[in-house]
Amino acid sequence: MVAVSSSVNIVRAAEITDNLPLFNAYNFKNDPFTLDWTLLVEDKEAEVATPAPVSFEEKTLNRWKQKQAHLWGALPKEKFIINASAYTAAADECGKSDGITASGLKVEEQQTLACPPAFPFGTKISIEGVGERRCEDRGGAIKGNHFDIYVETKAEAFAFGRRNLTAQVIE
Repeated sequence: MVAVSSSVNIVRAAEITDNLPLFNAYNFKNDPFTLDWTLLVEDKEAEVATPAPVSFEEKTLNRWKQKQAHLWGALPKEKFIINASAYTAAADECGKSDGITASGLKVEEQQTLACPPAFPFGTKISIEGVGERRCEDRGGAIKGNHFDIYVETKAEAFAFGRRNLTAQVIE
């Protein structure tokens, strides 16, 4: 009797393994009994693209734009005259030498501009003979129409001196 039952078990095991390829081919997405929400969740996860990483600079400027939203409407629409000078990130000029501006960004040549408080951080200004700069810094002497343009060296700052230039808000 033991031999008969073991042969029956062997036959049944063979029948089960013959059906395995059919089991592996099962596609749950075509199963009408599968809950709809499981498919929706899976599809949404596949469709959601990862957002592009936002840089520290963009995050910082976006925060300032929100905080200083009331200033944007009051910016001059026409060209205006500025009294421009140049500055460096030296400790004797800024009180510190880490190069971090009042906006929280690091100074960058050909980009950083110290503006009066009426100009929100992130404002892009085109300055005659200098090019485009962005308001990223403040200073105790930066009032009215006085703007400070960041340069790398003191020699550049002294060579620039103080000039009256035409400027225009770009953005």
